[in-house]
Amino acid sequence: MNWIFKTEPSECSIDDIANAGPAGVVWEGVRNYQARNFLRDDVKLDDLVLIHHSSCAEVGLVGLGKVVKLAYADPSQFDPASPYYFAKSSPENWPWVAVNVAFVEKFHKVISMAELRQHPQLAEMLLLKKGNRLSVMPLTKIELELVLFLNNA
Repeated sequence: MNWIFKTEPSECSIDDIANAGPAGVVWEGVRNYQARNFLRDDVKLDDLVLIHHSSCAEVGLVGLGKVVKLAYADPSQFDPASPYYFAKSSPENWPWVAVNVAFVEKFHKVISMAELRQHPQLAEMLLLKKGNRLSVMPLTKIELELVLFLNNA
């Protein structure tokens, strides 16, 4: 399966992922149950991940990563200094998970939401659905292939 992971580049950018090396970055801080369930139950090793930058000057798809470590206890939930701290978590009982994402490629340009909306084949893409605020969402093979084509066009 393929995925879109949304991130604020001030927190974790495509460049941060590129600089992390083969072990990848810890994809932490996911605090939505549906997104958590995707990470925990459906994300598999070597799944491809489109990286989407949000809450920034250039919002859009910026690159491609891959999952290199499956779901484990999100370390940020145990850290009182983290904005993702969850006081009810313990090493025996932790609701939140993280995965590791490694770098595959940085896109030649940011592929904006407006550009994605120009393609009828992407009409059902979850990223483009009104009100969809999930930070982790599935992506069809056709959607991924079209985005990769747009990057190389």
